[in-house]
Amino acid sequence: MQNVTHLLRARRFMPLFATQFLGAFNDSLFKQAVVLFVTYQLFSNPAKEFQFSAIAQGLFILPFFLFSALSGQLADDHDKARLIRIIKLAEIGIMVVGGAGIMLANIPLMLAAVFAMGIHSTFFGPIKYAILPQHLRRDEVLGGTGLVEAGTYIAILGGTILAGALVSTPAIAAAATIGFAVLGYLAGRQVPPAPPAAERIPFNWHIIHASIELVSATLHIRRLFLAILSISFFWTIGAVLIIIFPPLVKNVLGADEQVASLFIAIFSIGIAFGSVLINRLLKSEVSARFAPGSVIAMGVFVLLLHFVALAWGKHGPGLTTLGNFVFHPMAGLMIVALLGVAITGGMFVVPLYAFLTTTVPKTETARTVAANNIVNSGAMVIGSLLAFGLSSLGVGPVGQLLLVAAMCLVAAWLGWKLHLACD
Repeated sequence: MQNVTHLLRARRFMPLFATQFLGAFNDSLFKQAVVLFVTYQLFSNPAKEFQFSAIAQGLFILPFFLFSALSGQLADDHDKARLIRIIKLAEIGIMVVGGAGIMLANIPLMLAAVFAMGIHSTFFGPIKYAILPQHLRRDEVLGGTGLVEAGTYIAILGGTILAGALVSTPAIAAAATIGFAVLGYLAGRQVPPAPPAAERIPFNWHIIHASIELVSATLHIRRLFLAILSISFFWTIGAVLIIIFPPLVKNVLGADEQVASLFIAIFSIGIAFGSVLINRLLKSEVSARFAPGSVIAMGVFVLLLHFVALAWGKHGPGLTTLGNFVFHPMAGLMIVALLGVAITGGMFVVPLYAFLTTTVPKTETARTVAANNIVNSGAMVIGSLLAFGLSSLGVGPVGQLLLVAAMCLVAAWLGWKLHLACD
């Protein structure tokens, strides 16, 4: 990565990177274990499996819409390092509840923990981005953001692989989620102080009013609002894809949970690679000039994924294993399509996050990230509801890939508007 690998040896960055890495790893491990456990061991109805995946995704996203305004105010008004310690301590308790849900095969407990992890991520998200311009130089922010994003998706990869391996042993899966939460708390304790950059701000506890006020504050900065809209469409696309993957693998490809984990793993590797690649192409400059082309290419790869899935051969009543899957004649093309979607997606979204943290004063960074999270989560909830509704109408995962491709065109248009506005 362009001139930023030294950050991995610096205390002003490495503890935050490790905390985020462990949090993303554990979040992926828990959510993937829950979805795979329910899809492969509790349900045997394709429509119910798809709908559970959509419900779990929607519950995780909903707190971002409800509580981002509060999280942004807290992050700008308090020492961010202290908040990290409190949030990571809460994660341990959440994983105790979630682990109990997995061991008892209790769906309400599992969904409660998914919702609580959404709250945890809502309050941690603004901090992890807002702390970067506080601890890093301006010419390090894009590279630092890219490292965080790449690390996040490598962590998701690791958590996904481990979930696929542990899903058949619920007790070990539950213990692992608690153990990684403890490690995340210990890493968070090493993050250097990050006191508020201004005097205390008036705190607005009214969730709806605070959210409207926060989003409205971004409207007058054209490039900032265009960046937020572009990121929102990207994560709506991502939400629908994550919902699609488990039922696509089981009911269309006829494959087991290890193949479902492989899909998420490939997606994670691709976004991590795209995050690093775009920083090299831009040479640490905050720019949207590659955004339109990146997301158009993403749409092309989504269409390829659709046609490969459509042409996939019939399978028997038994689920094929990972070993058999990779020898399928069309498996190579499927993997190329998945990897292409992820790489181009990473190239699209990483520079947009750098816009969020460099467009406004440091005193407003966390609230800006929170405003972004509100719009993102609203769009993602709509995407989850749309996927749920289409599934109820009989539109399966293969058909819904066409929806994703169409959404890429909207994201490309927004990326082009952003490029014209600021490059």
